[in-house]
Amino acid sequence: MSDIKKDSFKADNAQTEEHVWQAELDEIKLRKLFAEEMGGVIGIQRQHDAGKLTARERIRLLLDKDSFREIGAFTGTGEYDENGKLIKVTPSNMIMGKGKICGRRVVVAAEDFTVKAGSSEAASPDKMVFAERLALDQKIPLIRLVDMVGGSIRLLEKNQSTKIPGYDKWESNSGLVPIVGLALGPCAGLGAARVVASHFSVMVTNISQVFAAGPWVVGPGMHQNVTKEQLGGSSVHTRGSGVVDNEAENEEDAIRQAARFLSYMPSNCYQAPPYIKPKDKPDRREDELASIVPKNRRRIYDIRRILELVFDEDSLFEIGRYQGPSELTMLGRLNGYPVGILANDSKIQGGLLTEGACEKMIRFIDMCDAFHLPIVNFLDQPGVDIGLQAEARGTIRKAIRLQIAISQASVPWATFFIRRSFGVAGSIYEPRSRATIRRSWPSGYWGSIPIEGGVEAAYKREILSAPDPKAKRDELVEYYRGFENPFRTAERFNIEEIIDPRDTRPILCEWIEEAYEEIPLQLGLVTKTIRI
Repeated sequence: MSDIKKDSFKADNAQTEEHVWQAELDEIKLRKLFAEEMGGVIGIQRQHDAGKLTARERIRLLLDKDSFREIGAFTGTGEYDENGKLIKVTPSNMIMGKGKICGRRVVVAAEDFTVKAGSSEAASPDKMVFAERLALDQKIPLIRLVDMVGGSIRLLEKNQSTKIPGYDKWESNSGLVPIVGLALGPCAGLGAARVVASHFSVMVTNISQVFAAGPWVVGPGMHQNVTKEQLGGSSVHTRGSGVVDNEAENEEDAIRQAARFLSYMPSNCYQAPPYIKPKDKPDRREDELASIVPKNRRRIYDIRRILELVFDEDSLFEIGRYQGPSELTMLGRLNGYPVGILANDSKIQGGLLTEGACEKMIRFIDMCDAFHLPIVNFLDQPGVDIGLQAEARGTIRKAIRLQIAISQASVPWATFFIRRSFGVAGSIYEPRSRATIRRSWPSGYWGSIPIEGGVEAAYKREILSAPDPKAKRDELVEYYRGFENPFRTAERFNIEEIIDPRDTRPILCEWIEEAYEEIPLQLGLVTKTIRI
């Protein structure tokens, strides 16, 4: 065959091969269209009528523009004619894939409520498990956009059998990569578990409900007639049980909070948290700090204002504000470096260590330790919650569990004594087995028991037998109060330094540089600092 004829044959053959696969290429486009249609026009309209975004709208809102790369779009149930030709595909009600948030890679998995109400048993469990494993294997954060009912009784008819509950390894990422759970509608059974089994969770007011089983199961099973909102609304879980960390005004707010949380987190436990070049000055000294704590010990002060004055401008992000509210747990930055923040709020029960505060702090400390965020503790601790209800709730046991969590924390730690530190709770403020930074403001005072209560206990007979019991009590209180002077403690090196409150930020900004040098050495890791 001549060279001219050979070239002609190749051209004809290439043209023929192109047409051989055209039908399959057309089917790819068609199947993509079916996936994009989700539950159809009616299903999408119902979602919007309920005041909710669709799964794909949520993903677009969450991720950087055009960064979503869907995985498993063709998963679903196909309908075919008698000749085997595709008529329609009802897509899986799990949409998942990879994308970016502020340029950083993440995995996102979203239930599509427009298809069979996002039921976990109507979906392909392999997609959910794949998303979890993908995040784990590629060591990138996972965001769960949850909007689903639980199991479906119809599965029994479909499979002609029951099954043992559970999906293999869907929860295995905890502690290895940051996980965010957003409740964006009813989340029952597995849906509730997917929200709760995360490092940070949010639900939307009047839209989201989280429960182990919904009213349709609770009614006949427990003989309790309740609405979805009464059973598992945000007032129940973000302002009561502590099952969900934060509440959001709407879905946009929930998604903003998710992105904000991740901005403090490394992509995985093998990296250092992300550094952001600060606009704030590390040596900033605020005169307001010198007088913000009143000399009158009966007066309260604004701890949130103190934190605003100390940490980088606009860097504070609170987690679990309404759970155990006597203790604050926040993320923030010092000279661009992320940190975890603990602080007592004297406005709420005087800052007492309650059961709820213990549980919130344990979760927060464990998360900071898992992802190498140094912790700063602003202490004003009057003691463990006391009384009939506190004892019935086992508060002291929770306090000891908190002590264990703190002692096990390996991240750099700094404590600033703002005011009180008393009793068992007053001793639970840092990992005691290693050197940490401890500083006190002049307003700090401490002891095994408050002076007033100690005098009542130790001098009960003398006070009662005195001609003027009140005068005797006041005399004893004044005598012992002289020993509370923090400078006397400093003389014995039981506190390393008493500082001008205005120096708090400069001291911390110097410390944080050392802390971030210490993290990889202390944990035996070759960490990578992310700069964004």
